[in-house]
Amino acid sequence: MKIWFKLLVGAALGAALGVFLPADNQAVGGVLEWLAGFAVSAGRYMVAPMVVFSLCIAVYELRREGGFFSMLLKCLVFTVISAALVVGAGLVATMLFPPDRIPITQDGQVENISLSILQNIADIFPQNMFSALVSDGVYLFPVCVFAFFAGVGLSYDRNFTKPVISLVDSLSRIFYHIAFFFSEILNISLIVLSAYWAFRWRGIEKLLPEFWSLIVLLAVVSVLLGFVIFPLLLYLIVRNKPRPWAWVYSSISSALCAFFSGDVNFTLPVIFRHMKESLGVRRRVTAVTVPLLATFSRAGSAMVAAVSLIVIIKSYSSLGITTIDVVSIGLRAFIISFLLARHPGDGAWTALATLCAVHGRGFESGYLILKPIAFYLIAIGAFLDIMVANFAVHAIAKINGLQEDKAMRQFI
Repeated sequence: MKIWFKLLVGAALGAALGVFLPADNQAVGGVLEWLAGFAVSAGRYMVAPMVVFSLCIAVYELRREGGFFSMLLKCLVFTVISAALVVGAGLVATMLFPPDRIPITQDGQVENISLSILQNIADIFPQNMFSALVSDGVYLFPVCVFAFFAGVGLSYDRNFTKPVISLVDSLSRIFYHIAFFFSEILNISLIVLSAYWAFRWRGIEKLLPEFWSLIVLLAVVSVLLGFVIFPLLLYLIVRNKPRPWAWVYSSISSALCAFFSGDVNFTLPVIFRHMKESLGVRRRVTAVTVPLLATFSRAGSAMVAAVSLIVIIKSYSSLGITTIDVVSIGLRAFIISFLLARHPGDGAWTALATLCAVHGRGFESGYLILKPIAFYLIAIGAFLDIMVANFAVHAIAKINGLQEDKAMRQFI
């Protein structure tokens, strides 16, 4: 059975379960919340060791071929262009099809949400290099830095490093196959996650008329970007023309995982497998690009935050919003999209709270009026983040000639 179909069945079963559970029962909600947290932790379980050893051997191989820094540059270019495209598309759609105003019922408590930029920088180089490997695995960049230096060290002298190279290569393959097992049972996790998602959706049914226009706008924009614009761009910018429909088909699994979990790291094992076994992308490409793009290319979460802030401003004021304000919000969201490395599971909500604080003018706590649909905003943001990563990884592999087309019947 194909992975995407197992995940779809799991999501459908979980959603059906969530529909029939009593939405006003706090005990049921508490149990589902705990189970969802456990499911996300299980999905993340193999990410850090898989990234460490795969990236380490990839750095060694790419440096030996002279293509490592070229690939990093392509990652940077795709990250910047994707952020501009996605945030810009969201803002244009919001101005052309403005959502309805939302009644001001701010009864929530202001949350202490921070991007922790200085702490993120400090954590890149902990006092003990091995500390990067024993963290909680949420912030992956220190793990990537460790793997980079280890990969560079393998180039020292092959007479001495050859046994270590063989060991690291073997460990990379071993942890990949362990991750293979976890990705095969993610459909069980998705039952829990989609049940919790449906449970929360039922909990806001009475409020849906207030948020409906925003919900629909974000859904339409994200689907168009993920399944229409990105495949079209992939076809236009890659010289040896790819099959965009094959890319869309291979992205279904990761899209489902990202949407129902709302967590980027949870989705990484599925992306690694599909890139290799469905799209034929070489390990050295996925090992470098997937962790970096998942960490820094968070255009989807930033777009959701930018659109939401415009709706918040219009809800608070009858004066509307000026073009200068829209451009300012877009630029700030663009910058924030690169700073969500420590927030793989709440990117859109963190981006929105940060954007409100930076925008100021009395809107510092404006994000609270959207708290009932925070889980939806996070889901849409994670979905688009993963679609951006899928798009960029496949495009970079195609451009570098490190990808081999496979028949769609061979897709996992």
